[in-house]
Formats: sequence, C-alpha cells, structure tokens
Amino acid sequence: MTIQEAYQQAVAAGTLQADDAQVAVLPELERVRAALAEPVKRGFFRKAPEAIPGLYMWGGVGRGKSMLMDLLYDLVDAPKQRRHFHAFMQWVHAEMTAARKQGVDDALAPVAAKLAGEVRFLAFDEMQISDITDAMLVGRLFEALFARGVVVVTTSNRPPDDLYKDGLNRQLFTPFIALLKDRMVVHELISETDYRQDRLAGTPSYFTPIDADARKAIADIWARLSNAKSEPLVLHVKGRQVELPDFHNGVAKAKFFDLCGRPLGAGDYLALAEAVRVLILEDIPALSRHNFNEAKRFVTLIDALYEAKVQLICSAAAAPEMLYVEGTGTFEFERTASRLREMQSADWAT
Repeated sequence: MTIQEAYQQAVAAGTLQADDAQVAVLPELERVRAALAEPVKRGFFRKAPEAIPGLYMWGGVGRGKSMLMDLLYDLVDAPKQRRHFHAFMQWVHAEMTAARKQGVDDALAPVAAKLAGEVRFLAFDEMQISDITDAMLVGRLFEALFARGVVVVTTSNRPPDDLYKDGLNRQLFTPFIALLKDRMVVHELISETDYRQDRLAGTPSYFTPIDADARKAIADIWARLSNAKSEPLVLHVKGRQVELPDFHNGVAKAKFFDLCGRPLGAGDYLALAEAVRVLILEDIPALSRHNFNEAKRFVTLIDALYEAKVQLICSAAAAPEMLYVEGTGTFEFERTASRLREMQSADWAT
C-alpha cells in the first residue's frame, strides 16, 4: 500500500481530515517508503545500502507531522526504530558510557555501528538541540549513520537553520545543519489548522474533584491525544532521572507524586517542559503545611510549564484557589492559582 492510499483510507474512515498541507508532503513520504521497500544486496562483500535522502518535516505544533511520520513508519518494510529525539539522545549517552567502560578510544563509533547494524530506517519525533553535549555529538553520529545507509525521517517545530539557535559554540554545530540540508529533503508543513488544539477544543482541562468522572474524562483525553500508543520517557538531568510513565508524540501523562513527590528541582522541570508540549497531570491533592515540599515543587513545575507554554490538563482535589489554603506560602501560591486559571483558557499555548 502506498502512503497516498493509506492517507485516503484514513480520510474515508473519518479518522483523518484531509489537509492540503499534509497532502503536499505525501509524495516525499512515499519516495522514502518505496526506496526502503527495494531489496538490499546480501553477502560478505556487500556495500552499505545506496544512500536514500531522508526527510526533515518542520512546522507549527499540532499540524500533523507526527501523524504523517507514523503513517510512513507503519508502512515501511525494513528494520526500523521510532524514537522521540530527546529520548534517543539519552540512549546514545548511556551507550557511550557503557562503551567507555570497555576502554574504547572513540565511544561514539560502536554506538553508531550497533545502531546501523540493527536498523535501516530511523524515525525521530521533535528534533531539537538545546544541550551543548548533544550538539557536539549529533553531527558525527548522523554522518556515521548516513555513511552506513541508514535513512532518517524527523519532525521538528523549527527549520534546520534554527536548531541550537544562540547555543554555546554554535559555530561548531553549523556543519551538522549543512549535513542535514545535504542529506535530507527539508519540507515545511504550512497549515492553518492546529489539530492538537482541535482535539481539545471545547474540552475542559481542569477536573475537580478527583472521582470516577474525572478519571474517565482524563482517560478519554489521553486516548484522543495518544492514539492508544505510549512508552515511558526518562529524562536525565545532572545525574537524576525524571520519568514520565506515559509519553507519545509530545504528550505526556503522569501522576502528581511522579513529579512532585520526588526531590526534583527547577532544572528537572525545565527539561520536562522542553520535552513535552502537553502534560496530563493526575491526582493533585489538597496542599498544606503537611506536604509543603510537594507544594513547593508543584509551584516550580507550574512556573516551568507556564513559561514554556505547555498545555496542562489535570485532575485536582479542589479548584486552583482552594488547593493551598493554609500554611507557609499561601500568599505566594496565589500566583500559581492564577496561572492555573490562565492555563485553562481556550487560547492558552496558541
């Protein structure tokens, strides 16, 4: 089945709404699918598969980039792997640490070789570079993967030229931008419709009290946004782990105590806010002097989400103004309550 046929089937079934901007990129997706469907020569002296240009799809949040990549991924008949880019880079760092323990001089080389030996198609969601260490690694890694015939398709909210913008020592990163533009077709998805917002249009984002109705409403929203697919996302921040139990296409779901019941700080929450576009946070309890540390972390978390314009959907024991009514810091919590109210507005994060 071609990409175009699969797209039209989904439109006919009512699971997709036809969009001219999405239709315009289908030939590029089909080009990748068809090329990967060609048999690869086997044998001891075989060369790396012939280089197939990848695809770099970028555009605003909710324009259907991840959905289109999933459409391609499901139809590709080749060894493949789909990862959120942030999680992928964390895996690379972990593999390099293991390689160094083996005493290798270049810890990246065995990682690239292992990956190229396992997959021919790599699909990355939400490519973004904000860490200097990642910026220094990613160019060499992609060059090695391209040399071994691995085909890369990635989505991003920004064009290649804006990756790692204003980053430390960015001049060392710019050759990677040139590599991307040389080895991948860059396609901007220009659509006026934010489908993620459409799926939330008219839907409450703050549910109280925490009861069966709230849990069902949250479950329904998660199903709509995740398409019943998810995997954990573990963020590594200065030796600590921040785990989001459920994650798919930029949408994360966690319990209050997953994020505020552990000794996490502003750096952890900033990393979280950078990695997700929608956070579903369940079971926010009544806050007081008895759980003051959790309350402080909650304030810090909301500040990070607010500044990053992350969409927040949550269930809580009380309305924002009644969550923290006694104990040290009640006055300061008024700002958090105000932000929680603002984050419920229909035009939040747009």
